[in-house]
Amino acid sequence: MGTPDQVPAQATRREFLARAGMAALLTASGLSAGRLGAQDASRSALPTIALGPHRVSRLVAGYNPIGGHSHTTLDMARHMRDYFTAQRTAEFLGNCERAGINTWQYDRTDKTVEAIRLAREAGCGIQLICLHAERGVDSGIDEVMREKPIAIVHHGGVTDSLFRAGQSGKVHDFVKKVHDAGALAGVSAHCPDHIKRVADEGWENDLFMCCFYYLTRPREEMAATLGKIPVGEPFFESDRDEMTQVMRQVSQPCLGFKILAAGQLCWSPESTEAAFRYAFANIKPTDGVIVGMFPRYADEVTENSGYAAKYGGP
Repeated sequence: MGTPDQVPAQATRREFLARAGMAALLTASGLSAGRLGAQDASRSALPTIALGPHRVSRLVAGYNPIGGHSHTTLDMARHMRDYFTAQRTAEFLGNCERAGINTWQYDRTDKTVEAIRLAREAGCGIQLICLHAERGVDSGIDEVMREKPIAIVHHGGVTDSLFRAGQSGKVHDFVKKVHDAGALAGVSAHCPDHIKRVADEGWENDLFMCCFYYLTRPREEMAATLGKIPVGEPFFESDRDEMTQVMRQVSQPCLGFKILAAGQLCWSPESTEAAFRYAFANIKPTDGVIVGMFPRYADEVTENSGYAAKYGGP
């Protein structure tokens, strides 16, 4: 991944934007600057795909930075959580919608429920895809439906665990419950074999969420195949080739996530752009991507929507 002192000077566009005018940008993007939503004539257009009856931008806003899931350090996780208050999250959703990103993939928490309320009060009509699993203190599907998501997707890490435990039927039952509740149903996974199995068995799911990196790969599998175990999560470059091959093979629309390797491909504008270029070149025209954004130091919403427009069009 490298360290900050190894980043070339020309590669720090995000830092330049931060110094040059982030304060003004954040002020201008606040809810007090004007009503958000469908009436905003300045909203950009992005290429879209079909999820059931819905048109979804090929770039979907992700959740992890908002929830403080940094995949790096505890300090960064805390920094992300502190930055993304419910108010800032609502402002972020409005900024996404104005940039043409018309859908947000989220986890249902007290903060996100409040952010959705604030955003909608401000006129933001962004569509919702909830990543969910009926486990522990998680609310049930009926509670999730209160925010009127267009789709509910079974959590990828839980999917992988249940498949390895021989309990894939629980994931299939989840799909059926979501349909009964009136939403599109999806299955998320990090392991491409699990995506293939769902497709081969002909499940009724409407979409997949597919991680570009097999982060839930068991330790024993890595020890057997590599002869060693990495410290932290295993980001192997070849994983994205294997997952995108599966995405091209299944008939359902897929949303690829972690296309930036949880920020590890963001040390320069060139590497960030290359990751977007790779993603759109290797998925189906009916697929999209989910990208988490942390606009604390740069206007990543505008930057990433620009990459999606450049590489995700016809």
